[in-house]
Amino acid sequence: MDLVPALEEPLKKAIGPATAKVMAEALGLHTIGDLLHHYPRRYAERGELTRLADLPLDEHVTVVAQVASARVLRFGGGSGQRLEVNITDGSGQLQLVFFGRGIHKPHKDLLPGTRAMFAGKVSVFNRKMQLAHPAYELLRGDAAEGGAEAAEAVGSWAGALIPIYPATAKLESWKIAKAVDLVLPGAQEAVEPLPDSLREGRGLVPLPEALLKIHRPHTKADIADARARLKWDEAFVLQVALARRRFADAQLPAVARVPQPDGLLTAFDAKLPFTLTDGQQKVSKEIFDDLATEHPMHRLLQGEVGSGKTMVALRAMLAVVDAGGQAAMLAPTEVLAQQHHRSVTEMMGELAEGGMLGGAEHSTKVVLLTGSMGVAARRQALLDLVSGDAGIVIGTHALIEDKVQFHDLGLVVVDEQHRFGVEQRDALRGKGKQPPHLLVMTATPIPRTVAMTVFGDLETSVLDQLPAGRSPIATHVVPAADKPHFLARAWERVREEVEGGHQAYVVCPRIGDDQDESPKKGKKKSAEDEAEKRPPLAVLDVAEELAHGALRGLKVEVLHGRMQPDDKDAVMRRFAAGETDVLVATTVIEVGVNVPNATAMVIMDADRFGVSQLHQLRGRVGRGSAPGLCLLVSEMPEASPARARLGAVAATLDGFELSRIDLEQRREGDVLGQAQSGVRSSLRMLAVIEDEEIIAEAREEATKVVRADPDLEHLPGLRTALDALLDEEREQYLDKG
Repeated sequence: MDLVPALEEPLKKAIGPATAKVMAEALGLHTIGDLLHHYPRRYAERGELTRLADLPLDEHVTVVAQVASARVLRFGGGSGQRLEVNITDGSGQLQLVFFGRGIHKPHKDLLPGTRAMFAGKVSVFNRKMQLAHPAYELLRGDAAEGGAEAAEAVGSWAGALIPIYPATAKLESWKIAKAVDLVLPGAQEAVEPLPDSLREGRGLVPLPEALLKIHRPHTKADIADARARLKWDEAFVLQVALARRRFADAQLPAVARVPQPDGLLTAFDAKLPFTLTDGQQKVSKEIFDDLATEHPMHRLLQGEVGSGKTMVALRAMLAVVDAGGQAAMLAPTEVLAQQHHRSVTEMMGELAEGGMLGGAEHSTKVVLLTGSMGVAARRQALLDLVSGDAGIVIGTHALIEDKVQFHDLGLVVVDEQHRFGVEQRDALRGKGKQPPHLLVMTATPIPRTVAMTVFGDLETSVLDQLPAGRSPIATHVVPAADKPHFLARAWERVREEVEGGHQAYVVCPRIGDDQDESPKKGKKKSAEDEAEKRPPLAVLDVAEELAHGALRGLKVEVLHGRMQPDDKDAVMRRFAAGETDVLVATTVIEVGVNVPNATAMVIMDADRFGVSQLHQLRGRVGRGSAPGLCLLVSEMPEASPARARLGAVAATLDGFELSRIDLEQRREGDVLGQAQSGVRSSLRMLAVIEDEEIIAEAREEATKVVRADPDLEHLPGLRTALDALLDEEREQYLDKG
């Protein structure tokens, strides 16, 4: 992060080519600076042993323990021999095994009472946890016991706290520690990225001291000092990058879009059959204030499923049309674009019939543009855009193609941010004569800190109350393996809903034809995956089974991503019209499908979906006046983490709470996904969820620093750190934010 010339030295100069090669391949460490920023994962204390009771299976671990017993066993008619060593730490026992010729040295070294560090992969043999042929390093309390070798061991573990590094099979923690010892003097040359006033004001230790203390602490206070400092560095440098991005955006010109007093927006509001919620009014005001400025709006609109985001976005689009501009809404799929188009034209009524007989006085055209449209319809849509007849266009990434020209693009609304590449957003923004205003909508609740870290170049608005008339959703876990009669009852419940005049969804993880995604090769399997040998349930199989079995006599249809767009649309139309009782689908229904009459959802193999995804899916029911029911079917055993996840979803309807659980379980990297390439990998010490306060404060400080000195002329150390963070790929990512 602070890579200055001394720290940019290649590792092979300092630690030798062989170790450097392994470090580069296994850990991605290439320079002295990289190694100094490879921080210990935890610390073992001399007096307190790592808990053997908590060892994870199939992982490389480093433990500090004492030898309780050692014995040599002969097998194979006396020709083979193995050494079994039992070690203990008070919390549990672990067996070490060595075979063949490899037993002589450990037999001599590992005498009862000896303390050592052991590293290896935890496996189970005869129902006992064991390490086979672990590497070990003796820890002797008294240098006199074993001459020069012991004195060296004591020297290298002199501190009371032993750093345990993220390690691999080829490189044990203590080898990394020895390499760190060789490069640690270089820490003195680390350049300070934090302005002095900020560092001193917050009582943070200087960077060289922090690096020394994180790698070789003498006390727990040393570790705390170092962590506090290193977390601040990461948060601050990242927030400065984002603050500079916001500052640069604020310098761009944009056309201010102020709606005329008695125009389209006024006419639309007058015909609304309900009043907007306080939340919708507050967020609309934030958006209208942004649109009225001469710099492009960059706003993220977060709202729970069904909180009325589309209504807020539509009013923003109408305001821009009123002000003489055009608005484009970008949806991730054709199904969703068609649906938005339908719901927008329905909401607007005669206001969407600009230039047509029966169109209202203040009206405009709302056109749809997708890849599968016929030639004539497409030509007409393109014409309506370039002439300005169409004030609103809704489409998929077909909107981004070169052929598409706008008369005066004033606002871009992007639906479901996480499904759109930054490049696509950017290409659409390039269609305006000046940069258009940008509103990004997401129904995936993002904890505040993640929003600040990931979408740090966007201002955030949150819609957190549901509109009147939305019904509560009851969620239950159905343990199909433990209690098969619960599953039978689930299908009865679906029948009851249909008999009551309602409809239901059944969601499955995959489609189930021959083209189905074969499991990705090389993916690490967890013990749970191993237990779950069968492939996930498939739409085509489940639909067939239900139609001839539990739901015989009901009208069952299927919907999945590999159907032709027209077929998909026809299926959705029949379902929306109430002609279909049960829709068996993949997650294509996750986003934006709106059928108020659908009250029940059964999610098969629910453990195969993420927490946030289950929450999204569940939001498809209970959209009308009748209460919703969501049943999460799983064959996972009761004590498994997967079942705990499902329990969490059943226990709360608060998407923000669930997104926190999701993050804590899946680590930020997976949740933030590819959209954040680069930025995430720079976070080694900072935990996006735990360090909420640091991130919020760093954002404030960064904004101040950038406002005072946009080019960081007076902060060369910070500029260096920024250059290291923003290598080309990240620079591009942030530029496209």
